[in-house]
Amino acid sequence: MAQPEPTVLVTGSSGHLGAALMLSLPSYGLHPFGIDILPSSTTNAIVDITSAPALTTLFESHPTLTHIIHTATLHKPHISSHPKSAFLTTNLTGTLNLLSLCTTHPLTTFTFLSTTSAFGSALSPRRGTPSIWIDESVVPIPKNIYGATKTAAEDLCQLFHKEHNLPVIILRTSRFFPEGDDDEERRGLMGDANLKVCELAYRRVDIADVVSACVCALRRAKDVRFGKYVISAPPPVRRREEVLRGLDADAGAVIRGAVPGAEEVFRERGWRFLERIDRVYDSGKAVRELGWEPEFTFENVMKRLAEGRDWRSELTLRVGKRGYHAVSTGVYTVR
Repeated sequence: MAQPEPTVLVTGSSGHLGAALMLSLPSYGLHPFGIDILPSSTTNAIVDITSAPALTTLFESHPTLTHIIHTATLHKPHISSHPKSAFLTTNLTGTLNLLSLCTTHPLTTFTFLSTTSAFGSALSPRRGTPSIWIDESVVPIPKNIYGATKTAAEDLCQLFHKEHNLPVIILRTSRFFPEGDDDEERRGLMGDANLKVCELAYRRVDIADVVSACVCALRRAKDVRFGKYVISAPPPVRRREEVLRGLDADAGAVIRGAVPGAEEVFRERGWRFLERIDRVYDSGKAVRELGWEPEFTFENVMKRLAEGRDWRSELTLRVGKRGYHAVSTGVYTVR
C-alpha cells in the first residue's frame, strides 16, 4: 500500500508570500496545506498559530504534515497599529508553538522566514563612508520590535535544532512587497517601478525567487541541518573597497559600469539611477549551499526590459497586493 505524500504546512497562507507558496509549491512536486487567521482562496484552514491546542488538533487530524514553511508574522508596518505585546505573541509564541510540534509529531524540516530588517542599525552607515556589505557574518542590531522579535525567533529555531536535532533553515529575505516605499523621501525620488528595479541591485528580491529559495531550503535542510541565509537578488558588483566607496559617492556610475546595457534601458524609460546606495545584501551563501538559482537578478531584469518584457515575475502579478492585515495607519493601510 502506497504511503501518503508528505505535506508542507504553510503558515500565513492568506498573506503575500504565503499565497505565493500555496500557488507555486505544486509545480515543484510539493503538496501545500495553508493556515491563516484570515480566510482566502489560498488557505485550507483557519488556525491561529498562537494557540498551541489548535495546532495540536491540526497535526493530529493531518498526519501527513511533515514540513513547515513558517511565514506568518506581524510585519514592520504593524508597528504603527499593534502593541509590542502583539509582536511577542505572534512572532515569538507562534513560532515556539510550531517548533514545539517537533517534540510530539515527526517533523522533517522547518523553514523560518526572517528578514534583512533584523540587521537594523547595522544598515545605516553615515554619508561619506563606504557602503556596507551585508552577509551572514554581520551581527543584527534590531532597532524596533519587529526586528527584535524576528531575531529572537531565529534564536528559538536554533535552540530547537540543538535540543531536538530538527533540521532548520532560516531565510532572511530582503524586500519583495509590491506596495510603495514607506519612506516618503524615497517615494519621491523616482517612479515606483524605477525605484524597485534599482533596489534589485542591492536590497530587493522577486517573490518567485523567494519561493524557489524556500523550496531549496526544504530540500537541503536534512543535509545542511541548520543555517541562516540572506535571500536577495545577487548584487551586480563585487565586494571591493573602491566599489563600496563608489556606491556612497556615485552609485549610478558604479551600476552603469558594472552592467552593460543598463544605461540604455534606463534612458529609454526616462529612469534615474540612485545617487547613493548605503548597503548591499550578499546572497552568495544561499547560492552556494542551498543551490538557489535566482532568476530575477538586476542583470537579467535589464535583459527582460531590453526585450520589452515585464521586469516582474508572473507570480508577482498573479499574487498582486495582499496588504497587511489590520494595519490602520500609514501607506500600507488596508482599505
